[in-house]
Amino acid sequence: MATARRVRSAEWIAAAAEPSGFPPPREPEIALLGRSNVGKSSLLNRLVGRRGLARTSGTPGKTRLLHWYRVERGDDVFALVDLPGYGFAKVSKAERKVWQRLVEAYLDGRRALRVAVLLQDLRRDWSEDESLLLDWLAERRVPALVAVTKCDKEKPMRRALRERALRSAIGLPVERVIATSATSGLGIDDLWRAIEREL
Repeated sequence: MATARRVRSAEWIAAAAEPSGFPPPREPEIALLGRSNVGKSSLLNRLVGRRGLARTSGTPGKTRLLHWYRVERGDDVFALVDLPGYGFAKVSKAERKVWQRLVEAYLDGRRALRVAVLLQDLRRDWSEDESLLLDWLAERRVPALVAVTKCDKEKPMRRALRERALRSAIGLPVERVIATSATSGLGIDDLWRAIEREL
C-alpha cells in the first residue's frame, strides 16, 4: 500500500450499549481495543485524518459504548469500531461486567470482524490482562495486531528500550507490533499496511 492512499471519507454511523443494538454487518470491521485512556479515540482520529471524529477524554472509561465509523480509503470501504476500554475506569464492578459482556459479545460473534487492534501504552508494562486477551482472540481465530501508543511521550533512547521490552513481552511477530503516535503520526502508515493485510 502506497502512502499516497488517503481516507476519502470517514463518518460515525452507529453506537450500541448492548448486542441487540449492533448495526447490521455490511463492511469488513476493524476493532480498536485496549485499556481505558490508552488512546483509542486519538489513534482512530489520526488514522482517518479527522481530528474530532471520535471524541477523546483524559478521563478513563469515558467511552462506554461501541462506536462504528464508516471509512472509505482508496478503493476500500470498511468500519472502524471503537470498543470501551477496560481497567482503571472509575466505575462499579457491576458496570465493568456489563462492559465485558458487551465487548466479548462483539469480538466472539461478529462475522464482519477481520482484525482486532490491541492498543498498548508505551509507558505501561505488558500485563496478564493483555496476554489473556490475545490468547482469547487467538482461540476464536480473530487476527490481532498490537499498536504501541503514545511513543512521542518518551525520549528516543528510552522509547527504544521500552519498545524492545514490550516486543519481547508481547511475543508476536515483529510486523504485528507497530509503534505509533497519534500526535506525531509515527507508525500510522505502517499500521494501515498491517490492517490492510488482514482485509
